[in-house]
Amino acid sequence: MAEFSKCSCPQPTKWLKGKMIGSGSFGSIYLAMDKATGGLFVLKSTDSEAGFKCLENEVEIFENLDSPYIVKFIGKDLSFEANGKRKLNLFLEYMTGGSLADVTEKFGGSLDEEVICLYTKGILKGLKYLHENGIVHCDLKCKNILLGTSGEIKLADFGCAKRIKDNKVKGCTKSLSKSIGGTPLWMAPEILRNEELDFAADIWSLGCTIIEMAMGKTPWGGDICTNPLAAVLKIACSNEMPQFPSHFSNVGLDFLAKCLERDSKKRWKVEQLLDHPFVSKSTEKIKNLEVASTPASVLNGGIFSGMEFSDDQSSSDEDESMSRNALSTRRDREFWISIRGGKMDLESSESWINVRN
Repeated sequence: MAEFSKCSCPQPTKWLKGKMIGSGSFGSIYLAMDKATGGLFVLKSTDSEAGFKCLENEVEIFENLDSPYIVKFIGKDLSFEANGKRKLNLFLEYMTGGSLADVTEKFGGSLDEEVICLYTKGILKGLKYLHENGIVHCDLKCKNILLGTSGEIKLADFGCAKRIKDNKVKGCTKSLSKSIGGTPLWMAPEILRNEELDFAADIWSLGCTIIEMAMGKTPWGGDICTNPLAAVLKIACSNEMPQFPSHFSNVGLDFLAKCLERDSKKRWKVEQLLDHPFVSKSTEKIKNLEVASTPASVLNGGIFSGMEFSDDQSSSDEDESMSRNALSTRRDREFWISIRGGKMDLESSESWINVRN
């Protein structure tokens, strides 16, 4: 079992803020320089109250993490503006390769299976560390996975992360916050159905992230965003699966099937996936392997077709009927009504920090 230990990196006392290099869940990300050493690091800050709470959660998670597969937390800076408004800055390790979303875009919009195998192994090792320490990332996607110049993979952006077990207290389960965040197109069906959060949610998101690397687009395809309610209902309540990359080896397809198992109790755990040939064998062997256990439903042509949603009245009526039948409790109905009333960005976690009420 991994033990908690704090990062020994010195916190900058005098620093300069440079250009904005990205954005996260309710926060902006800047390149910064330590004036004492000349070293570069990442500064993550926010001006909104919701963003402040998100960064507070991130600090709480980060302060107890120390793993080569997790971006290093260097420190924090809390200040108060003239109007009394709180401002929180996080100091994080600078990963020169950027995010896997950046890398995928720069290398033609998709990555080779050989590279995906390597990156997936690093992601799994990061998840293994988190899950051993009772933490669910909750927002795993290419944008939140960083790459070093030597190919090292590190998980980042813990604004939505939840600690569901406290291993310091003999593995006792802690009470969960009612608010669970994430990015809908990467979220597990059981989370969108407002069920219990478990480590299996990260495994579903891993499968979606692999699809993102292999196909250069969001899981479930671009057209799904034309009808957000239908999109979320499709993920949460149907038997559909996101489109698998048709060029993947049988081993790769089998690995995805293990990640994207709709029954969370049957979904493979991190330790099992680390032993899967997709990440444990060389690419040359993978290309020649035939996996007899690959479900026929994964390999048939049905799941490779894109999903389309229309905005006509019949579609709306069908969605409403599906919502009533699949989500019958008052709490669930209120959830779906609340998201239907506003604009939804299914590809961003920022608009979805609170997907439970």
